[in-house]
Amino acid sequence: MTDLFKLGLTSWHGFGAALFVVSFALVFYVYIGYPALLAAISSLVPPRRIPTGFQPSISVLICAYNEASGIRAKLESTLKLDYPMDKFEVVVVSDGSTDATEEIVQSFADIRLRLMRTTQRKGKTNAQNEGVRTCKGDIVVFSDATTVYHSQALRYLAANYRDPMVGAVSGQYQYFDEDGNSPTGAGTIAFWNYENTIKRLQSRIKTITGCCGCIYSVRKGAYTELPPDIISDLVQPLHAIRKGYRVVFEKRALAYEATTESSQQEFKMRVRVITRAMRGLLSVRELLNPLKSGWVSFQLLSHKVLRWFVPFYLLGLLVGNALLVYDLSFKIMFGLQLAFYLSALLALVIPLHRISKVLGIPLYFCTINIAAFVSVIELLRGRKYVVWETVRP
Repeated sequence: MTDLFKLGLTSWHGFGAALFVVSFALVFYVYIGYPALLAAISSLVPPRRIPTGFQPSISVLICAYNEASGIRAKLESTLKLDYPMDKFEVVVVSDGSTDATEEIVQSFADIRLRLMRTTQRKGKTNAQNEGVRTCKGDIVVFSDATTVYHSQALRYLAANYRDPMVGAVSGQYQYFDEDGNSPTGAGTIAFWNYENTIKRLQSRIKTITGCCGCIYSVRKGAYTELPPDIISDLVQPLHAIRKGYRVVFEKRALAYEATTESSQQEFKMRVRVITRAMRGLLSVRELLNPLKSGWVSFQLLSHKVLRWFVPFYLLGLLVGNALLVYDLSFKIMFGLQLAFYLSALLALVIPLHRISKVLGIPLYFCTINIAAFVSVIELLRGRKYVVWETVRP
């Protein structure tokens, strides 16, 4: 009996060690190893210098649903952007708004501004499809109704299209916590600074594989109409790549966006975004084949697919660690993991972020990874997210 107990203990020890090592290696690769590899490769590639001055015609496309509280300020700032007036139009697509959004848009007298209504509410991607058909510009810039652009953002985006092999250009998010009251604000800011770094490195090497949703652009001739349940800022650039174009990141084209005001808002938004992204990636699954798509496949697997499964690695890390707690070093690591998750739970009821912004990061980390876990379940259930609700007042 004693021998059987020892054998069982040894087996559990071996399983726990293997589970811990594999889970740790995957988490490390996703968050540290992959960016470090990009940094090493990009250091071998000379930086590209993109002078401004190339000025193709541009259509700024804004899809809006019940954005009456902020659409006036958005349009005023957009119409003041530094770009030749005769090469610049703004198209607002109202996706079945039931508030005063359309009336506010129509109150502007500027001839560069046009309003169109979708035939029925089918979500942002469908609204973009309908809007692009009416755009007159050679380049279509997709913007959110809550985003403010740097005054020269359009010039910086446009400059990259001097290269005929560039099919899409992404700008850069710059999030801010307007009142300092968002429990996930610091995490959002840190995460998107990290994301922007990855996009900058990918672009320097060859091409990025996803754009920033509130500031990205596409050659109108390279645009592909997408199904309503697919997220466009990931899949639209991938279709450009399939057509032989490069997709680049322009760090000078800044878009300023406020963080969500609660972890609940962030969670709901992330579930919707990740589920749509998963569906979108499955729609171009041939790009996941390393034998056919090489570097693009490597980026998608490393930066998207493996990251979406991080919650499963974290669970494996915790379980594997629990099976090894009789060892002092593993006991300490287990305690650190529990303390991290406990701090995230505490942040749900106690405003720890007001004590220190850093204390809000565990909550954001857990929020986005629980959202990824739920998104996998939603995908397996066949759930589709098409329309969206405005979350900011």
